[in-house]
Amino acid sequence: MQSTSVISRILNTSLITQIAVGILAGIALGIFAPAGAEHAAMLGNLFVQALKAVAPLLVFILVASAIANQNSDAKGQMRPIVGLYLIGTLSAAMIAVGLSLLFPSELTLTLTSQSLDAPQGVGEVLQNLLFKLVDNPINALLTGNFIGILVWGIALGLGLKQAQASTKQVFADAAHAITQVVRIVIRTAPLGIFGLVAGNLAAGGLGVLGGYLHVLAVLIGAMLLMALFVNPLIAWFKTGANPYPLVFTCLRESGITAFFTRSSAANIPVNLALCEKLELDKDTYAVSIPLGATINMAGAAITITVLTLAAVHTLGIQVDLLTALLLSVIAAVSACGASGVAGGSLLLIPLACSLFGIPDDIAMQVVAVGFVISVLQDSAETALNSSTDVVFTAAVCRAKN
Repeated sequence: MQSTSVISRILNTSLITQIAVGILAGIALGIFAPAGAEHAAMLGNLFVQALKAVAPLLVFILVASAIANQNSDAKGQMRPIVGLYLIGTLSAAMIAVGLSLLFPSELTLTLTSQSLDAPQGVGEVLQNLLFKLVDNPINALLTGNFIGILVWGIALGLGLKQAQASTKQVFADAAHAITQVVRIVIRTAPLGIFGLVAGNLAAGGLGVLGGYLHVLAVLIGAMLLMALFVNPLIAWFKTGANPYPLVFTCLRESGITAFFTRSSAANIPVNLALCEKLELDKDTYAVSIPLGATINMAGAAITITVLTLAAVHTLGIQVDLLTALLLSVIAAVSACGASGVAGGSLLLIPLACSLFGIPDDIAMQVVAVGFVISVLQDSAETALNSSTDVVFTAAVCRAKN
């Protein structure tokens, strides 16, 4: 009866707490009962397979729906804010590239002969990219060609911009439905992560934990650099005033809340109230804050870039400067379409991995690693994303005054 009560309490806690419990249980099983951990690894494999199944459709539907239902009546004063959102997201991806190359991470992955068939140099990367761009949409969905999926999603969304409102609503409803499916899959993350951690520890020993901590340190380091150096630099360039009082206010009153809610969308009311407190132009922040929760994704760009380059380093793929810049652009564009689901940016990692010819099964293992470290990664990512919305909105509003 007492054990039932403990299990009931765990099930009624937040997902992040359940993931933490799953990690601890997986570590314990992997260390003290390796034979049992090998069997538990099946739970991790099932979780990875579920992610692999839902991710292509998620990217396709979300991109098509977002473009088709985009508000074409955006106000002129929104352009500078959107510009800062895009500059910030691209800067975040470049910072992530730099730190990943300075402090390369290595993951424990189940490799196959296919996973080692990787392109060498930017020329082959661009050639692969061009062929992926023109892939058949059905084949792209079936084979997990995320570049092709993204292109067809954009093309379909643009084609639907002039469609009837009822048609656009169908896609909006489909996007909502597939998001709910993703939520269900992610709710199984504690069991999947339990199996992954236990199985990896049984196979690779305690060194596996070192890999998790290393990649997490690179992620958090990049996010801190973005929040405390790049964002203030952008705000100073826009306003010409000391940006740190604004930056620290946003981190304290928006970032901390977002850290615990782990949802930019859920933090919109907090940001609106903060903008009112800062006495910003209401007509501006009423649009820019909800928009920022959708497209201002510096933290997501960092996550996508760091984990992709961790996979690249693990596979021994060489990365030159042009390929790194191309990855930064792809990561920034992908981040702008990140799902509002907690951990949604992780499902866009295969899109970046496909640049390097990394097969879908390996990319999904990297996604699973992301869920293992999401106890801190997703919270820090959301705190950066949400607080930056207010920083850039305030910078533009104050620059006009």
